Amino acid sequence: MAEAQATAQSEEESSAIAPPEAVQSARARFGDPKNFINRELSWLEFNRRVLEEAQDPSQPLIERVKFLTIFSSNLDEFFEIRVAGIKQQMQSETSEIGPDGLSPTETFNRIQKTVRELVGTQCKLWKDELLPELAKNGIYVREMAELPAKRAAWAHRYFQQEVLPMLTPLAVDASHPFPHLLNRSHNLLVRAKMQRGGETLHAIVQVPRAVSRLIAMPRGKSVDEPWEYIYLASLIKQYIGELFPGLILDEVHAFRVTRNSDLYIDEEEAENLLRSIEQELRRSSRGNAVRLEVEADCPKDVLELLLRFFDLTEADAYKLDGPLSMTHLMPLVTNDAFAKLKDRPFQPARDPALPPHVDFFEVLRRQDVLLHHPYDSFDQIVEWIEAAARDPQVLAIKITLYRTSGDSPIVEALIDAANAGKQVTAIVELRARFDEASNIQWARRLEEAGAHVIYGVVGLKTHSKALLIVRRDTDQLRRYVHLGTGNYHSRTARIYTDFSLLTSEPKLTEEVAIVFNTLTGLAGYPGLKKLMVSPFDMHSRLVRLIERERDNARAGKPARIVAKLNALVDQEIIEKLYEASSADVSIDLIVRGICCLRPKIPGLSDNIRVISIVGRFLEHSRIFHFENAGQPKVFLSSADWMPRNFYRRIELAFPVENSALRDQIINEVLPSFLHDRVKARELQPDGKYRRLKPEGTEPRAQAQWHFREVSRERTKKLSGSKKKQRADKLVPISVVHEDSAAAARPSQKP
Repeated sequence: MAEAQATAQSEEESSAIAPPEAVQSARARFGDPKNFINRELSWLEFNRRVLEEAQDPSQPLIERVKFLTIFSSNLDEFFEIRVAGIKQQMQSETSEIGPDGLSPTETFNRIQKTVRELVGTQCKLWKDELLPELAKNGIYVREMAELPAKRAAWAHRYFQQEVLPMLTPLAVDASHPFPHLLNRSHNLLVRAKMQRGGETLHAIVQVPRAVSRLIAMPRGKSVDEPWEYIYLASLIKQYIGELFPGLILDEVHAFRVTRNSDLYIDEEEAENLLRSIEQELRRSSRGNAVRLEVEADCPKDVLELLLRFFDLTEADAYKLDGPLSMTHLMPLVTNDAFAKLKDRPFQPARDPALPPHVDFFEVLRRQDVLLHHPYDSFDQIVEWIEAAARDPQVLAIKITLYRTSGDSPIVEALIDAANAGKQVTAIVELRARFDEASNIQWARRLEEAGAHVIYGVVGLKTHSKALLIVRRDTDQLRRYVHLGTGNYHSRTARIYTDFSLLTSEPKLTEEVAIVFNTLTGLAGYPGLKKLMVSPFDMHSRLVRLIERERDNARAGKPARIVAKLNALVDQEIIEKLYEASSADVSIDLIVRGICCLRPKIPGLSDNIRVISIVGRFLEHSRIFHFENAGQPKVFLSSADWMPRNFYRRIELAFPVENSALRDQIINEVLPSFLHDRVKARELQPDGKYRRLKPEGTEPRAQAQWHFREVSRERTKKLSGSKKKQRADKLVPISVVHEDSAAAARPSQKP
């Protein structure tokens, strides 16, 4: 590995070696625990920003409900993975202290305090603001006691016909142990007695998952007829007595349990990784309980009983004055009848270089194409893969699949290609969290079609997004490549912001081929010049790039760093950023989620500004810009700056070397984020975020809105003329190779 790193290191990335004493002194200064924000608390601040979108009255009403469901879903995953891990650390004698100096117990205590505050805000927002606003717009979420006689009669019939046959009462007594309820399951605890007296009896009724948790009641034909909904759990609670004939029901209380859902696979011991993950998936839905949610009026003795059942403490219990899960409100979000209460529809544009029915290979022999999703349609990537599957001149297709949709047209195209006799190699990551089952399904279908399916590298998740197509052109055998910051997932590509680079540039495509061979074969990583690859050299090369900016600033040369990420956690990278800031390097960080760096601390991070943008689309692209003394370098990547991305995943960072493309990102794309004054929040030294607003004559700039409007305007121009239009300068970006005198000579460097 040392040889690989030495090969990858260029002279321009080398830095002067400081004496050991100076290194230790700097480490002690920059590595002080007070300089770091706790990772888990930073994540909760991110989810607070999601909740703020639901609180924002300038948002369309149904969009506010949508953000409420996202907040709730995010919190579920946080408990399933992060809190579950912290609780395990609390029980371990060898638990580690993070860079921030907090122990697992201290972290857990702060988590539960913050979560209680956030959940209280969420419930109050729902009851006091959103429910009344929905009612003003003819949308009612009714309590059972509110229903008039006719509605109550319909609800009773619905219960008897559609719900009651699926319910199973589970007794809890000496001969019937407490049932092992599934993760995120919604349940009812029933207390009852025999009609002639006797001891108190307990039973559990699980709310069925096969029925919508929010039931739409029948409407008349008039468009003005209101929409009325009832909660499934409330419906069952109202008529649950019919499930227990001969008993007198004393109490019925709803509760919800969250379990540890992380997968634990020993790959060294697992002979068949696919089968092992299938077994672990079944087990994970029954992992140890980590959170109990109950209704606000749940009596203390009932709560204590449930806590004993789940082996939890009072610190793990959360009382909610509202629905036990806001994710059940999704029927409101997906109802097309509420379009006027949603964001204006957005249709992604086509890049002018890739019109319908274009020969992608001919285009890419002349020029590179850089797409900005979702403003640029991801359908173009799908069309290219489908065209490659049909093209008799295409000999081989190689792809990494981390997340993809359940009805993935990309995987269907790969299956067609394999059935047509092409050599198809798919590196499928079976451990993509919460997408494991879908990936297993596709892996099996690909294998049945004759594709080579590789389940990643032992001990590493394959998180990179790369596609390699080998085609026999009229002049030579040539490689074509797609490199992306996002997944090969057609649906999420409409709501995640990402970049796609399509190219046939020989040196870059050769390096992509080497990466595939490294992942599928036995050869070691040889070291590359253009691509940075985790876990081999990405971290060390990023450190050298930051150090170079530091050294340039000290030498009086232009020095600047702009990085757009989902998360910034890695301790050494943060320390190097502090070091660069102390040397007067101007640093702008656009970090959507977790950020463990503290900005604007005098003498440490004066020159570091951190903003987060939470908006209509999930900011997912990663961009790294280094000024490099006036010869800027720009990389796009699948990797965040976290230890897991640097050391436990296969990740790629790829350069944008064409000067026009690079300048577009530096001068237009990144500034659009940095100048956002609507959806941007700025991180303060204490770990809190302040929403940015225009000051003085500043425009009310909003990056995502701007990109959407540019895309819409370009679509109008293209639809109004059959002539080829030149793409707008901002997004998406297509640039002809700087030396493309002949398509037959595409070896010229882009």
